[in-house]
Amino acid sequence: MQDELTALIAEDLGIKDVPPAEQQALIGQFGEIALKAATLAIVGKLTEAKRGEFAKLAEAGDASALKAFLDREVPGHESIAKAAVAEEVKRFKAFQAP
Repeated sequence: MQDELTALIAEDLGIKDVPPAEQQALIGQFGEIALKAATLAIVGKLTEAKRGEFAKLAEAGDASALKAFLDREVPGHESIAKAAVAEEVKRFKAFQAP
């Protein structure tokens, strides 16, 4: 299952012809960048006061409380995150283009 997922991600990112070890490294780095982009896009929708609350919930590591907060404070946060990740995929592909 993991190998299939890695292959799909590598294909989507346009790195399927890169050696497997490099694929893993690139996918890991991309994952970090995509997560940061999604988080920034969502946090950008919050007021300053709510950003502090978001930070406290994120630091606590309570995923269900964080989701409930985002459901309440940022309607459509899933779509915002997906759009941010899609934009990062687009940037990555453009960066990889010859």
